[in-house]
Amino acid sequence: MASNSRVTIAAHALAWLELARRRGRPWLTSDEVAASVNTNPVILRRSLGDLRRAGLVTARRGTGAGFALARPAEEISLFDVWTAVEAEPLLALHHSEPNLECPVGRGIRPVLADVYDEATTAFGAALARRTIADILERILT
Repeated sequence: MASNSRVTIAAHALAWLELARRRGRPWLTSDEVAASVNTNPVILRRSLGDLRRAGLVTARRGTGAGFALARPAEEISLFDVWTAVEAEPLLALHHSEPNLECPVGRGIRPVLADVYDEATTAFGAALARRTIADILERILT
């Protein structure tokens, strides 16, 4: 099973936008951001679109087109990034109803739903404690 890298790509893009801002370039094109991520600009634009819809980046068209952070990097948590780009739940139940005549099949969904909710809450809390500014500072040290 492949890992999902959407949060990593989005966090990378935001950290690069923040570093560029600090260096006097508040706007970068999707091609410039994609070059840092080393991914196809189409994939990157999809991620930037999710981040824009979540209010984490702003886009500008025409002369000087590009993307910029919509708010300070200290105010963008990894939880914000995760919720912006990750449509799927962290953990999921069966796609189809298990055998309800089996005692395990009958009771597993509500039990696992509680455990998964608890794990997702803990995961989200861990992400909420880190910001894009924190990530960039760790990268630069």
